Amino acid sequence: MTLTALNTAATPTHSFPIRVYYEDTDAGGIVYYANYLKFAERARTEMLRDAGFHHTAMMAGDGIMMAVRRVSAEYLKPARLDDALDVTTSVKGLGAATIELDQSIQRGGQELCRVAVTIACVGRDGRPARLPATLRQALSTQIQS
Repeated sequence: MTLTALNTAATPTHSFPIRVYYEDTDAGGIVYYANYLKFAERARTEMLRDAGFHHTAMMAGDGIMMAVRRVSAEYLKPARLDDALDVTTSVKGLGAATIELDQSIQRGGQELCRVAVTIACVGRDGRPARLPATLRQALSTQIQS
């Protein structure tokens, strides 16, 4: 199977809800800093899935994988046990083999954490690979300035 999916109904900013569970927190009931990156990863995966691009299909059909090349996080306020969070993801730019995304983790509209991430497209051999044309086309319509 090759990449052919294109969801033209995709919105420029993808939103993904997450609940904070006990396993996400430290002894004080505050989300452990590394778990914000896990929340962001889940949201990125679901953004791609909602656009019609599944990691298993990309690997099986085209031998393409997505790997984090660079990430930075700014922690603004703590999330706590049982909080209902929303992770928004916006496409900021596309390179030959990369996708640049901005993500925001919020609680009730209040920003708790900002994440900037560059995702690299790599082949089975781990070397950089061009973004598939269908993925590029789907994401290019979503670029936020």
